[in-house]
Amino acid sequence: MAKGRKTAGKKSRGKSKRAGAARRLRVHVTHGPSIVESQTVTPERMSKGAKAFPGVLGRLDVSYGDGPQALDAGLAEAEVLFLAGTVDLSDLKRRAPRLKWIQSMSAGVEKLAPLVPDGIALTNASGVHGPRGGEYGIAAVLMLNSRVPQFVGNQQKARWHQIHTTPLKGKTLLLLGTGAIGGEVARLAKGFGMRVLGVSRGGKKQPNVDKMYRTADLAKALPLADFVLSTLPLTPETKGLIGRHELDLLAPHAGIVNLGRAGVIDYEGLAEKLRKGELSGAVLDVFDEEPLPAASPLWSVPNLILSPHCAVDDEEAYVPRCLDIFFDNAKRMLAGKPLRNLVDTKLGY
Repeated sequence: MAKGRKTAGKKSRGKSKRAGAARRLRVHVTHGPSIVESQTVTPERMSKGAKAFPGVLGRLDVSYGDGPQALDAGLAEAEVLFLAGTVDLSDLKRRAPRLKWIQSMSAGVEKLAPLVPDGIALTNASGVHGPRGGEYGIAAVLMLNSRVPQFVGNQQKARWHQIHTTPLKGKTLLLLGTGAIGGEVARLAKGFGMRVLGVSRGGKKQPNVDKMYRTADLAKALPLADFVLSTLPLTPETKGLIGRHELDLLAPHAGIVNLGRAGVIDYEGLAEKLRKGELSGAVLDVFDEEPLPAASPLWSVPNLILSPHCAVDDEEAYVPRCLDIFFDNAKRMLAGKPLRNLVDTKLGY
């Protein structure tokens, strides 16, 4: 396996070797089997990302290795695990006795959080998807407003059927989640003259959102929506948040976009509503099982656009933005300061 360079910290003149030695961190970088090349962390990308954080990489002893054997070898010595994708992290206390911090390259860590023992910090990549996710989110709303899902279905049937629509201006977008992606969608939606509502756990006021609701008041917001866009992570609180009852609260002309996690929305109930024409359309980028099996009934649901969980990823900027978070946190850990993007493993975000 390729090894990161090991550079001893420089000692000040007149000081003992012990006094001049700088604190170092042992880091292991690993990737799950589904990670594509553009989302991998290589020594070259690590070196390039470190340029914005002078002196930090020189205090890291970095190893790289994918697969079970390389992971176990890395965990045996690692204080920090830099992780892309999903790998087996069971029994971490035994396998990684020195581990202090896990940096995930995913914003959603619902599979990882339950495996992290007390005493090990978990940080995520929340914020890296904002620009690209915001563009796709508003594009999905525009597709639904212009009835693109219906046009796609009619094209497949060689059916000429004109559908006339109206602009987004004055229509209401309900955001489930107002983080980086939701916030960017809100900003773009205001540019189209939309009314923007938001739902979050605490209901705290957000920029470009006209009115916020607490999750407990979701039923009050749903009937007002022309479009619902979810970017929520999957947590015990959000699982099944939009069930059949909540879907029934939506107006028949409403459309749904899900860029967060599939388990937040009852897809069987959504598919039934779309088949009956009780909702106008949906755009889904996330699924309970991925890749989505060829036998899944979702492939044939009318007025539904599917994308294979790639809609919010920026091919060029994803890794550099993740490295910004990693190096900032490494600098913080070396200085004994609180980490950024810290996840509450009990809450799941």
